[in-house]
Amino acid sequence: MNEKKSFYVIGMSCAGCAANIQQALSERKGVIEARVNFAASDVIVEYNPTLVSDKDLQKTVQEAGYDLLLENETEPEQAEILQREAYDKLHRKTIGALLLSLPVFVIGMFFMHMPYGNWIMLGFTLPVLLVFGRDFFINAWRQLKHGHANMDTLVAVSTGVAFLFSLFNTLWPTYWTDRGLEAHIYYEAAAVIIALILLGRLLESRAKSNTSTAIRKLIGLQPKEVIRILEDGTEQVIPIKAVQPGDILLVKPGDKIPVDGSVTEGVSFVDESMITGEPVPVEKVTGTHVYTGTINQKGSFKFMAEKVGSETILAQIIKMVQEAQGSKAPVQQLVDRIAAIFVPAVIGIAALTFIGWMIAGGELAFTHALLTSVTVLVIACPCALGLATPTAIMVGIGKGAENNILIRDAQSLEQLCKVQAVVLDKTGTITEGKPVVTDIFWNPGIDLRHSMEVLLFMESRSEHPLADAVVLHLTEEGIKTNLKGEFNSLTGQGIQGMINGESYFVGNRRLLEMNGISRESKQAEQADACSLEGKTVVYFADSKQVLALIVIADRMKPGSVKAIERLQAEGIEVYMLTGDNRITARAVADSIGLKHFKAEVMPSDKADFVKELQQQGKIVAMAGDGINDSQALAQADVSIAMGKGSDIAIDVAKITLITSDLNAIPKAWALSKQTVAAIRQNLFWAFIYNLIGIPLAAGILYPCCGFLLNPMIAAAAMAFSSVSVVTNSLRIKNLISIFKSQFSIIG
Repeated sequence: MNEKKSFYVIGMSCAGCAANIQQALSERKGVIEARVNFAASDVIVEYNPTLVSDKDLQKTVQEAGYDLLLENETEPEQAEILQREAYDKLHRKTIGALLLSLPVFVIGMFFMHMPYGNWIMLGFTLPVLLVFGRDFFINAWRQLKHGHANMDTLVAVSTGVAFLFSLFNTLWPTYWTDRGLEAHIYYEAAAVIIALILLGRLLESRAKSNTSTAIRKLIGLQPKEVIRILEDGTEQVIPIKAVQPGDILLVKPGDKIPVDGSVTEGVSFVDESMITGEPVPVEKVTGTHVYTGTINQKGSFKFMAEKVGSETILAQIIKMVQEAQGSKAPVQQLVDRIAAIFVPAVIGIAALTFIGWMIAGGELAFTHALLTSVTVLVIACPCALGLATPTAIMVGIGKGAENNILIRDAQSLEQLCKVQAVVLDKTGTITEGKPVVTDIFWNPGIDLRHSMEVLLFMESRSEHPLADAVVLHLTEEGIKTNLKGEFNSLTGQGIQGMINGESYFVGNRRLLEMNGISRESKQAEQADACSLEGKTVVYFADSKQVLALIVIADRMKPGSVKAIERLQAEGIEVYMLTGDNRITARAVADSIGLKHFKAEVMPSDKADFVKELQQQGKIVAMAGDGINDSQALAQADVSIAMGKGSDIAIDVAKITLITSDLNAIPKAWALSKQTVAAIRQNLFWAFIYNLIGIPLAAGILYPCCGFLLNPMIAAAAMAFSSVSVVTNSLRIKNLISIFKSQFSIIG
């Protein structure tokens, strides 16, 4: 039987590395499938354990120049520790490189003829390359040994040649001056390249630093210790790993349910919103099921463990989130994929340039050969390539933050403006996410003040979660009560009270029938109408008549209708998913003009529905706010979390809306459209310099007009390409302002 495991990968620096590891593992005998997630620094491998072991997988990755952390070699927290240490190390290197490269840049660009300027620049550049930038050279050499090339190769070659050429000219400048040429120095190019590429890596690392926290928090929903009831009735505290199916466990008020099982004794209400997404806690009596990670409220109960460990619903959610995250293609890393072809091409052009000039260069063959080949490498510097995406993302994220939109990475930016279908969770996304009293229909002719005080007395003593909504409503109306009396909870019906010799009831229709209380025709019509609208009706009655109908519902968010209209106006299909019954779901859908909805869905149903849309060839965005949405969020091409939702949803999602207003989704779409346009323009400018500059640097115009590109001009062109990329990124704000006037949604 095949196994599927996730391993933390050490040593990846770009998407090219991810591709190399995936290829190496896929070619290993016994491996069915390998999916490397560069953003999470892990790999999910499906393999036949009879043909290949974990150690074999590790050896395969090591042979490719990287490493794996095996389960038996480290604690689960070790991967997080390694990630944090790597980020801190990169942060220190970036700061050091920026500080040392600044004086080199100033001297090289403005004070190039100052006394001992070359030696000063050499002193500052050496630590930038040998200390802060040494990983570029180490990784480039490692890739070379395995026949691969990536962004590190391009950085190492361009900065290495520029530095060695400058070092030669610093030590032996007379080689050029004796030939009537100036001994050019390019320390500033080498130092600044290292510093800026490190800065880009730091920004990228920060964007993906919290990738694993979603899984960690999901795991944290399960308590570490539980109370087991022994055969003699005594209580025993045991670790969660020791729980076996058939054990009887005790859950106290406020405790998290440790495993899946069925209630054997006791009554309580359990908050299952992290599983179902619905705000109303569910009553638990003997025989009903409870699920891992859900939270017990006021009562205590005992239950029998049925599913433990990897069999629980929570464990299945964790597994599905991991797999969905790992299955996404690394489209964000376009630059690295192009660099894999671009790097050897540039090196090849430089070599051919050198050979060509040596053959046809005449008396100054070596001089021209060396100058032109170095010029090719200098002008092909990856500065603009390294800055193309990070600068646009920085500006886009900054503008997004002003509009309550947090975007994690370029992949989400690129995908969002291509979205064809948006899937919305109902509770907490389209609606407010908590029950409130929308109406109370009082029976005319009663003592209204006294009835309200009686209702407050009873509901304030009830453990039912809907009672809190009634108490809040009456309190806001200024009602207070000093009444005294008897109180009794009726399981599955409601509550009964005795005040001044009179019986009162609060509960469902069954409670009325059990006590022989009939509804008036008008009250029945009102109750039926509210039920058709998807609202909950609670009856308040005395022993003779219904005193009031209390209507409770999950209120619609003010901006939901407008946001959905805007998305549909852009040709985007909008779907609503909910764990509610079909009547409630249809009522909500009709009220906001939605044609597509699905009711009574579980977390896996939501993820499956997203898959169905994707199988139809659609790019799908999912918006949700609960743990129950995490699977679907991870599966979607673009995942959007409402900022007032759970931490799990926010961590899984690539886009987080700090506001609960759905209008932020069309805002994010507009922001994506403009930012992606800037990224593409940046990449165009980054490459157009190379497409034009490399042939010029190689001397293509020399035969017709005697023109050779001066290396200093090449360095200036390289610098200008970076400036143009940054300037173009800053235009995003202006572009969004123009778009605002057309669509009026960006604030």
